[in-house]
Amino acid sequence: MKFLLLILFIALPAASQELKLDPTWLRRHLPEVTEGKAEMASSSCHFQPIFGEGDHDAASMQSVTRFAKVTIDPRGSCRPVSYQREEEIYFVLRGNGTLEYASETQAMRGGDFTYLPPDIQHSIVNAAQEPLQVLVMGFRIPNRVPIKPPAPRPTIVNMDSVKEESVSGHPSSVLYKLLLGPREGKRDAIDDAYVVTSLFLMDFAPGGTNFPHHHEAAEEIYLVLDGHGAMVAGSGMDGIEGRFPSKAGDAYYFRPNCTVGFYNENRLDAKAHILAVRSKISLPANVD
Repeated sequence: MKFLLLILFIALPAASQELKLDPTWLRRHLPEVTEGKAEMASSSCHFQPIFGEGDHDAASMQSVTRFAKVTIDPRGSCRPVSYQREEEIYFVLRGNGTLEYASETQAMRGGDFTYLPPDIQHSIVNAAQEPLQVLVMGFRIPNRVPIKPPAPRPTIVNMDSVKEESVSGHPSSVLYKLLLGPREGKRDAIDDAYVVTSLFLMDFAPGGTNFPHHHEAAEEIYLVLDGHGAMVAGSGMDGIEGRFPSKAGDAYYFRPNCTVGFYNENRLDAKAHILAVRSKISLPANVD
């Protein structure tokens, strides 16, 4: 009896504690994401937090500060913002607007994307009669990374002007548009980022796949723009990849080392497009 009581005494404190673990991956469905608070939000600028700022799992992110869908009402605008050690990407999903970048203003339309460096005040305005929808992506720049003065004006590129191409080491059943990458790069339409290693569009042929893989030192987000398929997110105890039905409007966050991939439907007319962004993290000096 004394031995049993001793076991219970030892076990009770452990049982009463809950160990909070960061999720290996997260899924959100855009139509189900409610409006939240954000620095850029206003009465006419509606911020839907998908990952990061405004989302209940924001603390799990390492380099990602925000990934959100922003809707600006007709004749509306967002509050101007400036981040000391953050870079952002704006991607226009629908509509027409005006980007305010320091003292510069430039028009943006559906399919346009641009890079916003740290320390630049910026905002977006909708002077049209239809709502403007923008995907806003933000990333934290480590203190050890030196930051150069920002460009005097933004570079804006339309996705339609970026050629589709295959990427070495990847299946030919997927074509890529390489939209934005690091400052030292030369392959992307815009190469200005400190932390973002790649913003790209994947065009899947029927039955196409980007084989399951993982990135040891990067976070990644997939947004399914259209189509249906099976998203690979993590793996089971037996090492077999985890596959989950996926459709347009699904967004996935993958933490470093998480298995990620996608299998398109194998039908003659099946097409799928995924917008993806990857950002590097700083690995600790000593890893157990």
